[in-house]
Amino acid sequence: MDFRLSEEQDDLKKTIRKLMVEKVAPRAAEIDEKEEFPQDVRELFTANDVFSVVVPEEYGGFDGKLLTQCLAIEEVARVCANSSMLLGNQSLGSSPIALWGSEEQKRKYLPRIATGEILPSFALTEPGAGSDVAAMETRAVRDGDHYIINGSKIFITEGNLAGVLCVFAKVAVDGRDRVTCFLAGGDTPGLVRGKVEHKMGLRGSPTAALSFIDMRVPQENIIGEIGDGFKIALDCLDKGRISVAAQAIGLAQGALDASVEYAKTRVQFGAPIAKQQAIQFMLADMEAQIQAARQLMYAAAWRYDHHTGDLVRFSAAAKLYATDMVMRVTTDAVQIFGGYGYCREYPVERMMRDAKIFAIFEGTNQIQRMVLARTLLA
Repeated sequence: MDFRLSEEQDDLKKTIRKLMVEKVAPRAAEIDEKEEFPQDVRELFTANDVFSVVVPEEYGGFDGKLLTQCLAIEEVARVCANSSMLLGNQSLGSSPIALWGSEEQKRKYLPRIATGEILPSFALTEPGAGSDVAAMETRAVRDGDHYIINGSKIFITEGNLAGVLCVFAKVAVDGRDRVTCFLAGGDTPGLVRGKVEHKMGLRGSPTAALSFIDMRVPQENIIGEIGDGFKIALDCLDKGRISVAAQAIGLAQGALDASVEYAKTRVQFGAPIAKQQAIQFMLADMEAQIQAARQLMYAAAWRYDHHTGDLVRFSAAAKLYATDMVMRVTTDAVQIFGGYGYCREYPVERMMRDAKIFAIFEGTNQIQRMVLARTLLA
């Protein structure tokens, strides 16, 4: 495995880092404070072709590699976790189309996703079906050459804004329920956008409830075949978990950056606290954990790009380790800042709140442990 970055990947990292430091860093606290979707960041990403990293090359993407996408997401999350959700959700929301869609579906949506013209959403989770996907109650019933969908979803990232949704629903076939994935445009009659959650962290990334009331979707909007929905969801989540690891690593790196700078300037007992061995050890542990998580994420992304047989194991491990790590690192960052770390004037308070969700969404870390154990014991 060769994780050396290409010249194009290295240039992309530098370009995104410059954009984030100059344009987004001054906005990061305000995005969180106002709980507002960062439309200006979306426009910035569009103007600089940042969204192209989430789409295959033949449909307007950058190079089609997951590792490249993760490099970009890490640089964004290092400055603003809310903004990293723009890239992360653009990837997850479009993954059913990119991985399982027909050529017509891909050509209709992926080029517009690559430019940021439309935002996609991945509509899987329900009030009674989070980790237990098979318990979903949303149903689709055939009516001629259409399907009528009724049900509800919760915790759908950008569900209130999405121009296209990948909706998972059960279809009864010969007396058995078959989970199936449907494409629904954002203006489809019967799609009702509900409450937007007020959250602990990632407050600038809207998380919405959706209802489907006799929502009518044409048969050609099925992604894959009837009954492919469960496999589609797992494929997309295997990919998405590596992106989540990249988000967590970027956020942790941002917390370490802030902690190092603070430790150099904060004076206690007549000297900067960076002179104290206790602080040095904390910073060293943070660095070691971030580097370990980054290498594991690289290994998982490499396996995804090269279609290796152990992808599921590495995807789960990368997500598990990186998202547990970011909680430890941001908590230590707050400790290094002391009382100031608990105040919103300093970024590590926001970073600690943002960090918690990464161990929950796209498969809780308890689920990742189950996946890892299953692969070991198979």
